[in-house]
Amino acid sequence: MILKTFRWAFAVTVLGLAAGILYDGWAALGVVAILAVLEVSLSFDNAVINAGILKKMSAFWQKIFLTIGVLIAVFGMRLIFPILIVAVTAKISPVKAVQLAVDDKDRYQQLVTDAHPSIAAFGGMFLLMIFLNFIFEDREIKWQGWLERPLARIGKVDMLAVIVALVVLLIAAGTVATHAHQHSGAHVDKAETVLTAGVAGLITYLIVGGLSSFFENRLEEEEEREAENPDRPGGAGSAVALTGKAAFFMFLYLEVLDASFSFDGVIGAFAITNDIVLLALGLGIGAMYVRSLTVYLVRKGTLDDYVYLEHGAHYAIGALALILLITIQYQISELITGLVGVVLIGWSLWSSVRRNKLAAEADG
Repeated sequence: MILKTFRWAFAVTVLGLAAGILYDGWAALGVVAILAVLEVSLSFDNAVINAGILKKMSAFWQKIFLTIGVLIAVFGMRLIFPILIVAVTAKISPVKAVQLAVDDKDRYQQLVTDAHPSIAAFGGMFLLMIFLNFIFEDREIKWQGWLERPLARIGKVDMLAVIVALVVLLIAAGTVATHAHQHSGAHVDKAETVLTAGVAGLITYLIVGGLSSFFENRLEEEEEREAENPDRPGGAGSAVALTGKAAFFMFLYLEVLDASFSFDGVIGAFAITNDIVLLALGLGIGAMYVRSLTVYLVRKGTLDDYVYLEHGAHYAIGALALILLITIQYQISELITGLVGVVLIGWSLWSSVRRNKLAAEADG
């Protein structure tokens, strides 16, 4: 099971490490390996969240997630995205940005770092909306009941998640954004930039998440009608079409989610190297493992066996969203960011194991 699921990740690891050695000698081997570990440690909660969504999709779309999705993750987010950010923020052409990445790596790193406030605001708001919509929903299974029960009650207020997210954005724009950290060590006022990027992240969530939920609900309604009247003319064809639309928007949602998770990894990776090739190789290997882990969790039914795991991942998302906003002004070690997610997920896993043990003793 492990070999079958992770075989492509193993293959990409070998090819990536070999490419690093060919590109810049044996020293590059350690750099690529460190970057891969960094990516996995920062994105483990991403894999858990992705698994909760991916388990609703067919085997075909799971393969799409592992093939086309990987190309988007590796080349799109880890290679092309930083170049586009530099091009937009520095108001230069993408070709010029590529030239900087190859010929003037220090200047390229500086431009990416200076673009961090807008990146953090966009990703932070997108991730915050995921956490808020989860925590405000009344779920049958509750992990931290003392907190989740009252939040579920007030969560019945329409658009509460959006209101809370906008309040957080306004606070961030009026505090950390007014002294945004720059590569030179100086602090500048980026309130307007943070507001614009944060609203863009919120709108992106509402559009992509809304379309995904819409088609998923339509699919569930169609399946219920099919179960009630299986001989209805044209029913099967409609279900197939709706499945395709629902799966497509879920896939799109997963890619935007991965993009938001990758922001801190891409920025943090510059603390290790500013070589764009080594960055793409190391983060690409890590992204492949995250995707393989997602599929492994789905096929093993891990989320069904350990019911609090998804809760822990969402708490980790909420923590990461706040960390991203704080890093607009303050530098926070990637070690802290990664440990927060690992601790929360580990805690939820331990709670799940304990729950299963108590349930087994009660049945016995």
